[in-house]
Amino acid sequence: MKLWGGRFETGPSEVFERFSGSLHFDKRLIEADIRGSQAFARALERVGILTADERQQLVEAFDALLAESREPAFYEGADDEDVHTLVIRKLKAKVAGLADKIHTGRSRNEQVSLDIRLWLRDQIDITRELLAALMQAMLKLARQYPDAVIPGYTHLRRAQAVLWPHYLLAYFEMFARDYERFTQARARVNVLPLGSGALAGSGFPFDREAIAKDLGFDSITRNSMDVSGDRDFALDFMYAASTAMMHLSRISEDWILYSSEEFRWLELGDGVTSGSSLMPQKKNPDSLELIRGKCGRVFGSFTSLFVTMKGLPMTYNRDMQEDKEPIFEAADQLAGSLEMMQVVVESATLRPEIPAAAAEDSWVVATDLAEALARNGTPFHKAHQIAGRLVLESVRAGKKPSDWTAEELVAFAPEFTAEMAKLFVPTEGMKTRVVPGGTSPKSVASALDQADVRLAQMLGK
Repeated sequence: MKLWGGRFETGPSEVFERFSGSLHFDKRLIEADIRGSQAFARALERVGILTADERQQLVEAFDALLAESREPAFYEGADDEDVHTLVIRKLKAKVAGLADKIHTGRSRNEQVSLDIRLWLRDQIDITRELLAALMQAMLKLARQYPDAVIPGYTHLRRAQAVLWPHYLLAYFEMFARDYERFTQARARVNVLPLGSGALAGSGFPFDREAIAKDLGFDSITRNSMDVSGDRDFALDFMYAASTAMMHLSRISEDWILYSSEEFRWLELGDGVTSGSSLMPQKKNPDSLELIRGKCGRVFGSFTSLFVTMKGLPMTYNRDMQEDKEPIFEAADQLAGSLEMMQVVVESATLRPEIPAAAAEDSWVVATDLAEALARNGTPFHKAHQIAGRLVLESVRAGKKPSDWTAEELVAFAPEFTAEMAKLFVPTEGMKTRVVPGGTSPKSVASALDQADVRLAQMLGK
């Protein structure tokens, strides 16, 4: 059966049927489609199209369809054009001609928009739960090593010493912004399109606010033409998904490096690594490499829909059928990657002595020395030059910071004082970074506590 056809003398060709069919992917929307149709049946009763008994029959039939749809046999032999046609065909088998009334005053254009919004709303809630679980695991790992010192990097060169929890809190902030982005995207998703018709608005006096309340939407859309051609809300979701995947890719890259033999900071659990078919010694970070690789698939999905939408005239065009597979792909890959990253974090073990030694053996204290000179009255540009010369002299002589005595430091430049020699120990310089957001132990402890509070708010505790 078709939801259209009276104007046509013949049916579509077999090639067009195959080319345009979408049931194989949009059947994922069946629960949303049924929930939306039940709400629409109640709206039809309110405008007098359905009697109370008819509405009851339809709602109960939809409940039965929803239960049946959870069994694989429900789809066996189905060659319907899309999920909407499948549902109507199955509905007709249960309530006969009454099924013909359910589409009164409703376009498939607005129905598709509704289904995607209902599905995305649920998916965003799942995504936020996964993000919160990952952030919780990161805070737990941070508290396992509260005093661990690591080198912070710029240009992948040792730059300044930071606390391990400070490093993890940087990713916590990224994922917190992702959580916020999904919350904002959810607000734009959670707007009811029903009542918009195909593009000009419905010819029936539906109480759109009542339908919105029925389906848990915060508000209704404002322009029927906009609704028909709008996928901004889906792009909002996919942008948020792409940004979250980018953050997952960045931490994956870090940890692939930090768990390598060259760094040896991190040990990844056996459950998230794999071996080599040839080299018995290998322990490969495959879970992280897969997360990094799947990032490209999510970016590609976003780009696909973005490019599809960019040249479409008002209002609905069939090109927009190509929205669903990218949305599903982005949602699936992000959810799987978040779940995987949480397990990786929970499996990770830090070897704190190794990054601490890397910090102590390098010149991550150079900025601390320059700032100490500035606090003591030396103009910072000159202080920077003095500290830089000290590093150059040390590199030439093969000296580490700990090889310098207080006396040698003062002899090197009169601007130095003997007290400043304590800054050769990286933990001493970190104590000066007490500004909010800094890496001093006091600032980091406060940030960890604040992160716990923020996470509890996200989780509704």
